[in-house]
Amino acid sequence: MENLKPLFILEMANNHQGSTEHGIRIIREMGRVCRCFADRFDFAIKFQFRELDSFIHPAYRERTDIKNVKRFLSTRLGMEEFRELLCEVRGQGFKAICTPFDEPSVERIVQMGFDYIKIASCSFGDWPLLEKIAEARLPVIASVAGCGLELIDKVVSFFEHRKIELSLMHCVAEYPTPAGRLELNQIDLLKECYPKLRVGFSTHEEPGSLYPVIAAVAKGATIFEKHVGVPEEGICLNAYSANPAEVGRWLEAAALAFEMCGVKDKRYEPSEKELSDLAALKRGAFAKSRIGAGKVSAEDIYLAFPSVPGQLLASDLSKYTEIYLREGSLEKDRPLMLEDLELKSNIETVREFVSAVMKLIRESSIVVPEDSSCELSHHYGLSRYREFGCALIDCVNREYCKKILIVLPGQTNPTHYHLLKEETFIVVYGELIIGQDGAEKTYRRGEMVVVKRGVRHYFRSETGCVFEEISTTHQGSDSYYDEAENFVSPRKTKAYITKEMIESVK
Repeated sequence: MENLKPLFILEMANNHQGSTEHGIRIIREMGRVCRCFADRFDFAIKFQFRELDSFIHPAYRERTDIKNVKRFLSTRLGMEEFRELLCEVRGQGFKAICTPFDEPSVERIVQMGFDYIKIASCSFGDWPLLEKIAEARLPVIASVAGCGLELIDKVVSFFEHRKIELSLMHCVAEYPTPAGRLELNQIDLLKECYPKLRVGFSTHEEPGSLYPVIAAVAKGATIFEKHVGVPEEGICLNAYSANPAEVGRWLEAAALAFEMCGVKDKRYEPSEKELSDLAALKRGAFAKSRIGAGKVSAEDIYLAFPSVPGQLLASDLSKYTEIYLREGSLEKDRPLMLEDLELKSNIETVREFVSAVMKLIRESSIVVPEDSSCELSHHYGLSRYREFGCALIDCVNREYCKKILIVLPGQTNPTHYHLLKEETFIVVYGELIIGQDGAEKTYRRGEMVVVKRGVRHYFRSETGCVFEEISTTHQGSDSYYDEAENFVSPRKTKAYITKEMIESVK
C-alpha cells in the first residue's frame, strides 16, 4: 500500500449536465491537465449512479422545488451514455470509480467493469447498500463526513472481516467548506485509529484554494478527491467544482507539497552539499603535540574550529573507535587527516561482551535495577577482555555502596587494593576464586568474603560468576593496581543494560 502512487480522484458528479458530449469534454480536458503529472500520480474519473425511477419516492418525482430532485432528473444519463463516457475515461488513461446510491447501481458498476467503488458520506452507515457493495468484491474508498468513530469502527470491521480493501477519506460535507471548517487534523486521527488503511482527503473547499491540499499532503493523505467541471456558455460551475486551470494549479501544489515533505519510511539521504556545509561547521582534530606513527590516544589531540576538508572530525571520535597514524609523524597543531589514519571500530566487540555479560545475569536470576549503567573494565584493552577484566553494575553509591560484578569464564581481575573502601563479596551465581594475603580460596553461591582496606586482592572465575559487592562509599581514585603502568587508556567502556536486553538473550 505504501508503494502506491498518490491517487487523485476527479469527481464529475452531475457536472456533465446530462450531456454525453459535455461529459467527454470534461474527461478530455482533465486528461490534458493530468498527463503532466502522470509520472508522479495516479488519476481516476468518478461518476455517480442512481436508479432514479426507484431511488426517488414516487410522490416527489415531479417536484421542481426540491433542489436535488430537480438536479438529478435534469442531468439524467442512461447506461449506454455512461458506457460511452467510461470508454473515454479508459482512453485518457484514467482509472474508473463510481459512487452507487442504491443497490441496482452496484450491479451496474460490476457489469461495466469499474476499478473502485466509492461510498459517499451520506451512505456510510447504509447497511443494505454496504452489503451489496461487499458482494461486488471491488476495492472500496469511503468518505466519513459527519460519522462518529463508533460507526467508522463498525464499517471498517465490516469490510475487514470480508477481506475487502478499504480506504478512508476525511471529508467535511459543507458545500463549499470554509477554511476554518476543514478539520485536517482528522487525517491524523484516522491514520492513528486505522494504521493499516490508506487515508485520503475529499475536498469541498473553494476550488482556487491551494493550502488545503498542501496541508493534507503534509498530514500523510495519499488519496485526494475534488469536484471538477468545464464551464461553457450556459454552464456555470458550482462553488466547490474546479475548472481545468484550477485543477492544474491544485496538482502543482500537491506535487510541490510531496516534494517538500520528502521520504517518510526511512531517514533521508543528505546531499553532498549538505554534508559539506555541515562539515565546515564541525570541530576538527589537531595534534596537541608531536604525534608518532601508531595508536593515537585522546590525550594526543584537541578539537578546534574550523576544520578542513578530509580532516578527522569530532563526530568521528566515538568511544568505540581506535585511531592509528599509519606512518611518519604529525607536528603540533597540525590537523589529523583521514587519508593518513586507520580507524578501527570496537562496537561489535563491545556488543559481544555485553551479550555475554547479560547471559550470565539472566542465568543468575539476580535483579538488576532498570536502565543500569554497565561498565566493562578492560585493563589491557578490549582485545584481552576475555582474559583480564570484569563488568560492574552500579546499584547505589552513598555512605554505603552496592555493585553487581560479573566475571566471564576464564577472566581475571588484576591485583589491586583500596585505602578507603572495605568490601564484602557475596556470590550469587557460579564460582569465584579470590586471592588475598598470599592465598587463594574458591567461593560458591551464598558464600561471603570480606576484603579489608589495604589488602591486595584479585579475583577470577573458571565457570563464570555473578557476585554482589557491598562496601563503604566507592571513590574512583581509590583503586591501586600493581601493574597500572602496563594498562591501556581508556581502560573502561560504559554500556547500558535494560530488562528487555537481558530477556532477549537466549
